[in-house]
Amino acid sequence: MTSTAATRGAPVALLLAAGGGRRLGLGPKALLPYRGRPLIEHALTVLREGGCTELFVVLGAGADEVAAGAGLDGCTLVRNPGWASGMGSSLRLGLEALPPGAPAALVSLVDTPGVSPAAVARMLTAHQQGARLAAAAYRGRRGHPVLIGAEHWAEAARGAVGDAGARALLTARADELTLVECGDVAVADDIDTPEAWARWSG
Repeated sequence: MTSTAATRGAPVALLLAAGGGRRLGLGPKALLPYRGRPLIEHALTVLREGGCTELFVVLGAGADEVAAGAGLDGCTLVRNPGWASGMGSSLRLGLEALPPGAPAALVSLVDTPGVSPAAVARMLTAHQQGARLAAAAYRGRRGHPVLIGAEHWAEAARGAVGDAGARALLTARADELTLVECGDVAVADDIDTPEAWARWSG
């Protein structure tokens, strides 16, 4: 059965939220308190306000705690028991869980609070205009979110090892990649260190 979003030809959103935040020492990244609520709720709000209507979320570290402690209504949850092996395993499981009729996936990360609804909207517009492989760019430098057309999912999954995510796919198909400049409406930072978190949580 084809999903509603797929029927409309809209990409589904795939939020990778499995990280344990070991370098931060504050528990699962998804539950970091940001603007008065769990970081994962902020990420989902950004995706929805940017135009995404069908959301898949990959949980890993503290999955039960995250599912119980955050508002994830309306999302399809995918659990990654191998989350500690790196982001690649979450991307693989997430892509495998997507509905077969979906034309593309907009892959976003829970630890990029600077991504804005405007950036998400630009990525969706790029898809509407024919892009099959695209990445948000910040002053010309590739970042997140990333749009992956369904025809590239298998290749993306094969190259998703360790923390590489979709890097192998995007590198191999650089000549097909559309860079969508978002540096004027979003910030590329990801939260991997206590110093980075201090900048965003202060």
